[in-house]
Amino acid sequence: QVQLVESGGGLVQPGGSLRLSCAASGRFRGINTMGWYRQAPGKQREWVASISSHDRTDYAVTVKGRFAISKDNAKNTVYLQMSSLKPTDTAVYYCNADGVTPEMRPFASWGQGTQVTVSS
Repeated sequence: QVQLVESGGGLVQPGGSLRLSCAASGRFRGINTMGWYRQAPGKQREWVASISSHDRTDYAVTVKGRFAISKDNAKNTVYLQMSSLKPTDTAVYYCNADGVTPEMRPFASWGQGTQVTVSS
C-alpha cells in the first residue's frame, strides 16, 4: 500500500501564503503523477494542480498564477505553494498520487486532507 501524509494547512489572512506538503511512503515501483485537490463545505471535490513524473505542471484556472506545485523526487514529496490566498480558497486540501506497485499493478492513493482557512 501507498500512504500519503499532508501537512502545512492552517489559518491565513487574505493575501497571505501557505505551503502544503505531501509525503508518499510504502511499497511502489514508481509514481506517475502527484496532485492536489480541494473540497469546500457543501461542494464537490475539485482538482487544483498536478505534476507528472516528467515535471509537467498543470493548474486549475482558479489558481493559475497564484499557486505553484513542485516535487522532491528523493523525498517522494510534493508541495503546493499558495500565494495571494482568497477566502474562496478555503477548503480541505487532499493529496493524490498514482503509479505502479513493485508487482507492476496500478495504484491510486489519497491523503487524509489538511484544512486551509483564509479569513481575516
